Amino acid sequence: MAHTNRAVRVAGTWLAIASVLMVAALVFHGPISPDLNDQMRKIADGAIRWSVVHWIAAAALSLYALTGLVVLTSGSHLTEGWWTMTAWAVLPVSALWTMTTGVVEATVVASAAVSGTKETFEAWWAFAAGKATGFAFLALAVAVIAGNEARSSERATPAWSAWIAMVAGVASFAGWALGMWFGVAVGNLLWVASSILMSVWTLWFGVAMMRSRSNAI
Repeated sequence: MAHTNRAVRVAGTWLAIASVLMVAALVFHGPISPDLNDQMRKIADGAIRWSVVHWIAAAALSLYALTGLVVLTSGSHLTEGWWTMTAWAVLPVSALWTMTTGVVEATVVASAAVSGTKETFEAWWAFAAGKATGFAFLALAVAVIAGNEARSSERATPAWSAWIAMVAGVASFAGWALGMWFGVAVGNLLWVASSILMSVWTLWFGVAMMRSRSNAI
């Protein structure tokens, strides 16, 4: 039990920090333009901000990965179910997958936008966008985790907040699919807004895990 409690508190600490960083990154990131030329111009006009935002995102994603690994070894009720264990396993895989996007965006993409090297920008943007698909599955993992929290009799956050987070996770996935896969501009706005809401809940959940003193969580 002592190991379980300690592991949950450690995971909660990293989840809370990751969530704060992710909220900050998303707020300053903003929606992605469906027009690649417009997006390249936006990055070039704020290259330093773009780089900083994506280094922050890369750090947040690294901590999400760390959180998932610690929870999987905690032996807590968070991983008792088949779906919840899968969700906590998807969390580090999708986070590490997407972290590559953050590094690429902060370096070669920003540099190509500033220099106006369109061919380089387009090639690396396509790579980054493909790797960023991991974030959509991270959102689905959070939706499953939140749904489990909402139905649990040992929940650490109010049921209503967990249900909202579950919907936000699904909306984040849908927004990414609409915006990046189908080119629907409103999807990018939906992705940013719902991802921020989802991350606010993971912050709340992380703080609750940090404060855990029993095997209840």
